[in-house]
Amino acid sequence: MIPGARVQATIELLDEIAGTRTPADHLVGNYFRSRRYAGSKDRRSVSEMVYGILRRRGEYAWRSGGDDSRHLILAHLMAEDDAEAEAIANLFNGEKFCPSPLDDDEQAALTKLAQPEPDDIPPWVTGNYPEWLQASLERRFGPDLGVEMAAMLGRAEVDLRVNDLQSTMAKVMRVLERDEIPVTPGVLAPTALRLDSRRSLSNHPLYQHGAVEIQDEGSQLVSLLCAAQAGQMVIDYCAGAGGKSLALAAKMANKGQVFAFDKNPRRLRPLRERLQRAGARNIQVHALADPAAKTVLKEQLGKTDRVLLDVPCSGSGAWRRNPESKWRLSQEEVAGYCITQGEILRQAAPLIKPGGRIIYATCSVLVEENEDQIESFLGDHPEFDVVPIAEVWDSVMETPCPATDNYLRLTPAQHSTDGFFVAVLQRR
Repeated sequence: MIPGARVQATIELLDEIAGTRTPADHLVGNYFRSRRYAGSKDRRSVSEMVYGILRRRGEYAWRSGGDDSRHLILAHLMAEDDAEAEAIANLFNGEKFCPSPLDDDEQAALTKLAQPEPDDIPPWVTGNYPEWLQASLERRFGPDLGVEMAAMLGRAEVDLRVNDLQSTMAKVMRVLERDEIPVTPGVLAPTALRLDSRRSLSNHPLYQHGAVEIQDEGSQLVSLLCAAQAGQMVIDYCAGAGGKSLALAAKMANKGQVFAFDKNPRRLRPLRERLQRAGARNIQVHALADPAAKTVLKEQLGKTDRVLLDVPCSGSGAWRRNPESKWRLSQEEVAGYCITQGEILRQAAPLIKPGGRIIYATCSVLVEENEDQIESFLGDHPEFDVVPIAEVWDSVMETPCPATDNYLRLTPAQHSTDGFFVAVLQRR
């Protein structure tokens, strides 16, 4: 593909991403599967432009004066070192596979982009997040907001979870060293390994035989902080694809029972396929709407040791992985998530036996979805207390706890993980 064709491909992908709720990585993959003529360098170049623009869309839209795909890519190209406006304009020549020539408005935007940046740039522009989130993010991060949002613009690392049911940390590291795949042990989670460079392991025997799963280190910590023990009854109420259910089964050494529920049966499909590979034999999978699920939940009333609530949320903690999601998010959606989170907490409460625990987790950095939810729940349920997170941490981990109060709050800037919130609530 010539440079102009790569620009046109980027424009087409940005238009497609803007017109759907489908994750960007799925759309990018489908785009190139239907265009086999694109070589590896073409795919890499276009993908980097697409994700670079999604990460900095707020900045590019503000600087170019437009938020359509053509304005955004003009801003992206002009942000590169040694960018020349004339050379960029020449890419829009209307030739075969290339974008059509710039109109007057786009030419004016290109001229504007060639000027020095103004000094009075709003914080949501430099931070590349929606303006309506300013007050909420300031509430969470205060004077550290700029640093935290800058970290959200980076690419997320690839972490592995070593599956104790199929292998050991030492064995996995030996195999990776033999295959010249450099990794670094996790800083916080004892089960975590981080790839030193991005690469796919989906065809590697370690992955195919279930010795490792791809899972962010922060997500691994959520499962570990359940402090689930062999022989216990554990419910993963919002299991999704089941990564945390599999981690719980490994922590429990396949003894006891893990019930993996989710409202959406399609989200559970990958888990059914992953169980055998992972060697997990103590997981039951149920869609919440199924009669069998309702029977199980009724039988578990007041008998469950642990209920993990990895609740639906804004996903603001995973903006490094899904940069398009922050521009799709709305105030109404956040309000809806908050209502759902409160409902799920109330549904979980009757399941817990005396001394049992709810582990509430989000992949969100918004206080409305985190601390506010816990405080509201405790106000209505005095039979529950918060267990200080350091107390739980010290019972399952040898590393020092990074939290200094009741809750665990992880961010890319501070911990090199996705943004997570974890609270542990215990019934008296």
